[in-house]
Amino acid sequence: MRDTIDMAREAGHMVIDDYYTNGPVRAFSAEQLKRFEAFVRADEREACAKVCDSRALEYDGFSAEQNASEKLAAAIRNKGNT
Repeated sequence: MRDTIDMAREAGHMVIDDYYTNGPVRAFSAEQLKRFEAFVRADEREACAKVCDSRALEYDGFSAEQNASEKLAAAIRNKGNT
């Protein structure tokens, strides 16, 4: 999983000089917060899909179970495209 700080930077967080607190304040615009949320959700989906991938490897040779695990991983990854 990616670090949430990296995802925040990728989302484009803003640094605002706040004279009331005597220093910079990190803040998100509404659009940046939505982008950050999307990054977090995508990261979580990928982590879940990787669990299914690892289960598919464990079921190597048991075609029904392996196929089900592979289908679950694909469905989880596809969830972000719908």
